[in-house]
Amino acid sequence: MNHQQSGLFIVIEGIDGTGKSTQAKMLAEALREAGNDVVLDFEPTNGPYGKLLRDSAVTGRMTPDEELDLFHKDRRQHVDELILPSLTEGKIVILDRYYFSTMAYQGQRGFDRAELRATNEAFAPVPDILFILDLPVDKALERIGVRGDTANEFEQSDALQFCRDTFLSVSDESYAHVIDSSPGISEIHSNMLSIATQKLNS
Repeated sequence: MNHQQSGLFIVIEGIDGTGKSTQAKMLAEALREAGNDVVLDFEPTNGPYGKLLRDSAVTGRMTPDEELDLFHKDRRQHVDELILPSLTEGKIVILDRYYFSTMAYQGQRGFDRAELRATNEAFAPVPDILFILDLPVDKALERIGVRGDTANEFEQSDALQFCRDTFLSVSDESYAHVIDSSPGISEIHSNMLSIATQKLNS
């Protein structure tokens, strides 16, 4: 699905430990300082469906079908109520995770990744820029350990590698930019801001 509007849609993806949330906040702040109207958000959202998904991390995971259904309901509401209206108003929308994460994490639970992509792109706009923050799995696990988190089932090596491979599988798209997240935070930020600014000015 292509979106017809004057805004700019930026999505940041990558396995845990690559610094997505940090870079999303830094990019949003820099673009705001440059005079742009920026909406920064994430998925799953804080809406009713997203809350059920977040609560399941504590109360116990749902069946794969139940979980996928909630992800799609959450994203449909997100697209209808925030993403498309903001883009139509000419705003820059920056998302920390999107349907590429569904392809990765629900794909890891057994769903066909191509089918997941087709289902989502039937209602969810394709981003203008997709930043794939990339890091070898062993380094990502080191970072997860450093920040004091206990690796959950998705953060085990094999699962993370599957997810990394899924993100990289869309790297040949014209809107995709693979960003090495091994360097320092500032260097990664500068790289991403440069790409976003160039797109804004094109």
